[in-house]
Formats: sequence, structure tokens, C-alpha cells
Amino acid sequence: MDSPASEPITTARVLLEPLSVGHAPSMVNVLAEPSLCEYTGGEASSLEVLEHRYSTQTVGQSADGSRLVADIAWVVSPVWRGNGIASEATRAMFDWLRSKGVQSLTAHIHPDHEASMRVAQNQGLHATSSKKDGETRWKSS
Repeated sequence: MDSPASEPITTARVLLEPLSVGHAPSMVNVLAEPSLCEYTGGEASSLEVLEHRYSTQTVGQSADGSRLVADIAWVVSPVWRGNGIASEATRAMFDWLRSKGVQSLTAHIHPDHEASMRVAQNQGLHATSSKKDGETRWKSS
């Protein structure tokens, strides 16, 4: 099974670009905002860490190529929070993924991160009993 072709996705207020290792340099500064680590713990990632993470996240399918993989995450700058940006962007991403044949969608959310839980619920995800690194696994039906 081939990975879906990456293409930009647009909504009324959002442009989603396919993740690439080339995004790492600009994301180092974006992700340096201390409040972004409130629920994930740790500290901002270095350029090298982001480049490695992005190189593994852009594969788009299981190691054997038999299954398309979509584990969704969202990060919203404090300046843009509370405006529905995460829900709008996530809805557009879910719709695009489903149009490409991806039916199983997951997210991992800190159990105290109420805003992210609302975003997940808005997209039809539900919490499971599965935990990873202190975060609850949410999945589509």
C-alpha cells in the first residue's frame, strides 16, 4: 500500500503543509515557548532532535508498508489559543486523511489537558484505557 501523497490543506483560516525535515529549523523557535511543554513535560527540543523526529514522522506507513498510519498531534501558540484553530485544522486533517483511505486515527493527550481533549472530542475521538508516557490514547471509532 502506498502512502497518501502529501499536499497542502487549506481552510478559511489555516494552511496545513506536509511535515518535512526542512521545517525543523523554524520550529525550534516556535516550540521554544515554555508553556508548550506544560503538558508534555521536558523542555524545548534541539534542532537535531526535531530533525530526527520529523524524519521518522514523515514515513506515513507501517514499517512493512501494509498499513497507513495516522497518529495526530496539534500544538497551538498561546497567541492563537481559544479561537478554534486547533479544531479547524484537525477537522481538515481528519477529512483529508479519510479521503485518502486512512480510517484509524489516534492521538495521545495528557489527562489534564482539557483543551486538547475538547479538540479530540470535536473530531469524534474517544479516550481509551491505553496510556503511553502518562498520556491517554484517544482513537476514532
